Amino acid sequence: MAATLKDIAEKAGVSTATVSRVLNRDSTLSVTKNTRDMIFLIAKQLNYKHTSKKSGTSFQKRLALVQWYSESKEQDDLYYMMIREGIEERSQSQRFDVVRVFHNQISDIKNYINGIIAVGKFSDEQVTALSELTDKIVFIDDDQFSEGRDCVLTDFSKGVHRVVDYFFDKGIKDIGLIYGEEQTTDHLRIIKDPRYNPFKQVMQEKKSFDKSVCFKGDYTKESGYKQMNHAIKELGANLPHAFFISNDPMAAGALQALQEHNIKVPDRVSIFSFNNSSLASFVTPELSSVSVATRMMGRTAVDLLIDQLEDKDHVTARIELDTKLVCRKSTIN
Repeated sequence: MAATLKDIAEKAGVSTATVSRVLNRDSTLSVTKNTRDMIFLIAKQLNYKHTSKKSGTSFQKRLALVQWYSESKEQDDLYYMMIREGIEERSQSQRFDVVRVFHNQISDIKNYINGIIAVGKFSDEQVTALSELTDKIVFIDDDQFSEGRDCVLTDFSKGVHRVVDYFFDKGIKDIGLIYGEEQTTDHLRIIKDPRYNPFKQVMQEKKSFDKSVCFKGDYTKESGYKQMNHAIKELGANLPHAFFISNDPMAAGALQALQEHNIKVPDRVSIFSFNNSSLASFVTPELSSVSVATRMMGRTAVDLLIDQLEDKDHVTARIELDTKLVCRKSTIN
């Protein structure tokens, strides 16, 4: 009987998905050189006949990419677009056919699917509806781990702490916050901004938290513009010398409001944003922003789904990816 990927995986002590990616020389896979060498050695010992996936174009499996937002909203906030691109890139290399489904089309998934990657925030009712279609589900940007489901998340806390430390290192201790709040599309669940509590915590530790300089929007450019105008009006000369803003669209709106009031950035007010989408480089001055591994989030979700499908001993995973600061002209360097 010919050796299989599963045979190699069992001997190597790794998943079949890892074996497949190593044998296909996937350079984006994060494994040690010893693991790669061991997999190739075992494959040779077992006389495994490897056929490159590049030799064919047919798809072996189909996954539903369920997006909680509309297609037009994806164009407005590039964060989710970059996650989708990561999913599609990895899916293509693994011969997955991707079917895009928007939040209001869940009941329309009628064709056979092997699994679901759900991107965004979902209510209990929406999660139940997805679970009725398949138990092979991975969530991106929604922590469903306590419910026994795989999820891929961003480490918001560490990113926020780095921004606050950055400003303090520059001698800026009065830091304002423009953050967001949103709801699932069925309006049954309110999602608090995961950056608010880490910001409050680190500022309290530094004895500098002031709730009066925290303004809540809804993640849109318009709300960033509105909340910064509100801050300028309410605070006047006491306007903080720095603002941390929860995403790039809101930061772009806030920047517009500051410019209309002739408040110099970064001379009078420095801005640090979050997500580091391409928008951060298209405004003037360019936005300093916390870079999120959006494409890696998408790729990781596909890998988790493959492991669910191929490993009967799959263990539910909560994978949290790190961030890094990208400093540009909206902050004093």
